[in-house]
Amino acid sequence: MIPRRMHELLTAALPRQTWENRLITAGSQRFFELGALDVELLLGLGIKVDRLGPRLVVCMWDEASDVEIGGYLVVDNLAMGSPSLGGIRMLGDITPATVHNLARGMTLKNAAAGLPFGGGKSGICAQGDRLSAEERDAVIRGFGRLIYRYRDLYNPGPDVGTSDADMKTIAIENGLDFVVSKPVEMGGNRIDQLGGAAWGVVLAIKAVLDRIEKLRKLPQFRDLVTPRGKDLTVLIQGFGAVGAHTARILDEVFASDPPCIVGVSDASGYLYCDDGLPAAELFRMWEQRFDRDRLVTKPFIRQWVEKGEWDRKLTFSLDPDALLRENAFCLVPAAPIAHYLGVEDDMTASINIERIGRWRMIVEGANTYSPDPERKARRHRMECAVYRERGVLVVTDYLVNSGGVILAAHERLIPTPPGLRLPQGSLGNREAVDEWLDHHAEQFAVLAEKRREAAMSRLASAIEHNMTEFIDRLAADPHRLPWEAAEQISISRISSQEKFRTAEDVMEPIATISPKATVPEAAKLLLHAHSNIIAVVDEGERLVGVITDRDITRSVAAGDGEVKTVESIMTSQVITVTPSSSIIECVRKLESFMISATPVLDGDRVVGMVSGDVLATRTLFRLLQTGP
Repeated sequence: MIPRRMHELLTAALPRQTWENRLITAGSQRFFELGALDVELLLGLGIKVDRLGPRLVVCMWDEASDVEIGGYLVVDNLAMGSPSLGGIRMLGDITPATVHNLARGMTLKNAAAGLPFGGGKSGICAQGDRLSAEERDAVIRGFGRLIYRYRDLYNPGPDVGTSDADMKTIAIENGLDFVVSKPVEMGGNRIDQLGGAAWGVVLAIKAVLDRIEKLRKLPQFRDLVTPRGKDLTVLIQGFGAVGAHTARILDEVFASDPPCIVGVSDASGYLYCDDGLPAAELFRMWEQRFDRDRLVTKPFIRQWVEKGEWDRKLTFSLDPDALLRENAFCLVPAAPIAHYLGVEDDMTASINIERIGRWRMIVEGANTYSPDPERKARRHRMECAVYRERGVLVVTDYLVNSGGVILAAHERLIPTPPGLRLPQGSLGNREAVDEWLDHHAEQFAVLAEKRREAAMSRLASAIEHNMTEFIDRLAADPHRLPWEAAEQISISRISSQEKFRTAEDVMEPIATISPKATVPEAAKLLLHAHSNIIAVVDEGERLVGVITDRDITRSVAAGDGEVKTVESIMTSQVITVTPSSSIIECVRKLESFMISATPVLDGDRVVGMVSGDVLATRTLFRLLQTGP
């Protein structure tokens, strides 16, 4: 059945007949697909098409299940390569717009990390903590089967509400090569267990500290003093998968002189102590509460009181947002909150900037980026107040929390050897898959370690490179804001990759027709193909001309459209490109000959078409002309 919230959203946002008429049916599965040319329909779902994407938006569900199984997929941009990588978020109130925001973050994150993969994200319409174990398993398996249709465009990993164990479930359904962040017994890099995103955050803190004094040339940083050891104080907003591992990894990376974690928060409250909190003890408590709510602040206080170890220097509050009133050199926002700092009367933020503590650096562990113009404007105002006026460096999320996707990507960059891939007959059968994994346990362990080592090496170099470029861009221009510098870094990577893309990467199918067909038949074909051009081919499937909607309109206006054939009105001198033609060459031909589309020829055979609309929505050609 279609999830109730999805049905309400679709019915409220779009004409019911529109989305019902465009449903794709595959057994009990239903898919409503939108592309970048469906600008108005996407706007109805809260998604604004821009120069980066989205490439594909899908609403999908399974009609046959007694449990609601469905959600959304957004493939934002594939300029860096295919498939796109991004996690599955499971929330009861997930929307296509939310998934698009997250997918755009993945586009920029993967580009910043230099990964040859696009940006995508998916969301399950379900409140996981309200489902029984059996219902949850059915939802994960069913959603895995839904997204299998798009396996060449999107490979999932875990996100809020899902885990490495869920990725194992999807791998059992779809195969090892169509899901990432699998557990170690599948040769995976298990993001949750390793604390993938947190590794990026901690390495970024270290890299920024080594370079931050370059900013002293800017007026707001002239008084900056870079702390070391216990003088480097840290607040962690959100002691969850990213925040808890950040606390653990800080001690590991700064082993000889670790920083002082003075405050942490979760949904149950916050803890603060000037002398520092026992981060290792808090992490162990968080790990041990795996099968429960994993909240640690209130249980920690209760445990200290029971032991009689209460310290008057220790502050506890039931208001987690109040942590942001405390002082520290570095804040790590790691809670799934888009607006942790608000300007003016922003009631959606954790706290207004007029009430925040004294900080000098914010390293974002949570996903905060959004392509929505209103949210970008809000971000701009926040950074003007925090970065320019208060001298607080804001290190943008997708530059630093890329550890998870880099670990996950190495499950694609180092492919599963053919001899270890699950036998086709075992897919969907957990017992058969577990037996296969047990039989090859040693080989999978070796593969997992090989992938982990390669990923950690790449992560360290990517963070170093990005933080160097980030600080240099800010130091070179006192008017540039951190979000602008971060976006320029990612866009420059995408633009660089775009120069190597060809017509084959972006072309779309083209309808074909015989030269002996009638004009009315061509008109019907154009309407059915949702296109303004048809390739005219002879009996040998060789291109002999093209016919456009303008040709048909001209023939009908002359009054002889009913009796004429296609060959009498077609254009026989056709401008074409080849699959290997560059994007720039395609655009130049369209502009030079003032045409809206051109067939793609592989020898004499028509294999697709490139149009101005496709180039506008699937490439960054204008960006290549103007520069990042």
